[in-house]
Order: sequence, then C-alpha cells, then structure tokens
Amino acid sequence: MAAHAERGMSAPPEVVFNTATDPDRAAAWLPEPLRTDGDSRPDVSAGQLRARWGSDSAPGWSAEIQVEPADAGGARVRLDLAGASGQPDPGLADQTLASLAREVADNLTAG
Repeated sequence: MAAHAERGMSAPPEVVFNTATDPDRAAAWLPEPLRTDGDSRPDVSAGQLRARWGSDSAPGWSAEIQVEPADAGGARVRLDLAGASGQPDPGLADQTLASLAREVADNLTAG
C-alpha cells in the first residue's frame, strides 16, 4: 500500500525532475527513512521523467515520482510513497511534495 499525492509546480518539468533527482538536494525533501543511506540516488527513467528511491537501511520504504507537463509551462508531479509497516500517513506524501516544491523554487532562484 502506498500514500499518493499530486501537486502542480510553476517550473518546467525538466527543472522539477532534475531538482528531485539531484542527490545534493534529496535530503531536503525525501522522507527521513529514504535519506538514511547517505546516497539518495534513484533509479531513473529520464525519458519518462520518472524516478524511484528505496533504502537498504529502511526496508519497505520507497518513493516514486512521475513528472508531467502542465499548463503554462509548469509541471504536475505525482508521488507514490510506501512505508515499512504498511501505508504511511497520507499527510507525509503531501509534506514530501511541499518540500520538493520548496527545493524547486530554491533551485530556480539560485540559477
């Protein structure tokens, strides 16, 4: 079972995806169990703007995002978040995407 969340972001899909998959930014938005390995590199399908994270130190935890184009040059992000002991709190999926949105905004203002 997984918690799901979707969110629109006012950045191009490629910027959202590149921010999400940047290992230097992962600790700022991924839930704690998925950043304990110190290496938050996901399995990436760049052509589909899809990425999946798992953790050897927290078995059962995973996160998968899919980024798609949205109106006005923005992006729509879907997150599926699975926890070790069943379905994580749905609020955690929303919080995770809110954290990613902050990272995307920081990435846009920094660049």
